[in-house]
Amino acid sequence: MSVRITLIAGSNRPDAQSSRVAEYLAQRLQALGAEADIIDLAAEPLPLWPTESADNPWPGFAEKLRAAQAVVVITPEWHGMACPALKNLFLYAGRRELAHKPALLVAVSSGQGGAYPIAEMRSSSYKNCRLCYLPEHLIVRHVESVMGDAVSGEDDQRIRTRADWSLQLLLDYAGAMRELHEKHRTPPADFMNGM
Repeated sequence: MSVRITLIAGSNRPDAQSSRVAEYLAQRLQALGAEADIIDLAAEPLPLWPTESADNPWPGFAEKLRAAQAVVVITPEWHGMACPALKNLFLYAGRRELAHKPALLVAVSSGQGGAYPIAEMRSSSYKNCRLCYLPEHLIVRHVESVMGDAVSGEDDQRIRTRADWSLQLLLDYAGAMRELHEKHRTPPADFMNGM
């Protein structure tokens, strides 16, 4: 049975590097035998939560997330912080979509950064949806010079190799945790929200 992965490109800027990295990682997942969907918050922005607008893309996003066995969360680093569009998505996403599904965190930085958005996402995005971040993560530094059409050097080869290893790890977690989502996505009423 093929594993379905949903990648979330978390930037709300058009032509974002996060979107390009999502495309690259989706291609690598397909090469590893998985199915990959992308939610691109730049191409289809979510209105600030909560909203009932007719053009809200959330129902389609929710469907992709519910169908996925695992998730890749890609956040750009904006002044040392995670992107607000991505944080907004986690106000929409709940247990039905994400509870007890493994997720790989990926930070994108134009320089040497990327660690702060990883820490921010680990500390605040999983509480109520109960997404399970892998203990490993990926930081794509100097993003403009890596993951292009051709390998551009030693640093590019290193991040490509690390990405493949991280994605295979995610696929292994997805197989191991497949039944947990169905079994535990609805906790007892007293414990519906994270502590």
